[in-house]
Amino acid sequence: MISVTELRNGTKVEMDGGLWECLEYSHLKMGRGGAKVVTKFRNMESGSIVDRTFNSGEKLQDIYVEGKKMQYLYPDGEDYVFMDLDTFDQITLGKTLVSDAAKFMKENTEVEVAMYGEKPLSITLPNQVILKIVQTDPGVRGDTVSGGTKPATLETGAVVQVPLFVEQDTNVKVDTRTGQYLSRA
Repeated sequence: MISVTELRNGTKVEMDGGLWECLEYSHLKMGRGGAKVVTKFRNMESGSIVDRTFNSGEKLQDIYVEGKKMQYLYPDGEDYVFMDLDTFDQITLGKTLVSDAAKFMKENTEVEVAMYGEKPLSITLPNQVILKIVQTDPGVRGDTVSGGTKPATLETGAVVQVPLFVEQDTNVKVDTRTGQYLSRA
């Protein structure tokens, strides 16, 4: 159990029968009466966000979330199949759990899956991935005075803005957190 005054961004707790991650917190001291802690939580299973206010003496049940290294194998309809790199067990994760990470996952990509017991909660991609451009318009010299950009479709289906000099069938490095082009690879 942890006190609500010990909450920080990223703290994971169990409350109201669900698993929640603290997104924001602030201590509020009223002129009269006890202090309050105003928080914003995200449900780790459904993704819903809720605001909660606690008295400073309240306690919450903290949880231990373990990160497991897994390898993305292949899509299976609406789901995605991953393999645990330690035990070689395969698990299937739904589209809602993978969400935006699917834009930058190609087969054999290593990811970290946050697990609570045997239950997967979320996945984290490497900060940078190298992907091939499958479609982009040719850059025309003289389009801009200083560097311009154009859209490019990657092998995973994601669309990123790349400089005009980058051509089709080029491998590029992309930041998975922001979805921005970093460099040619």
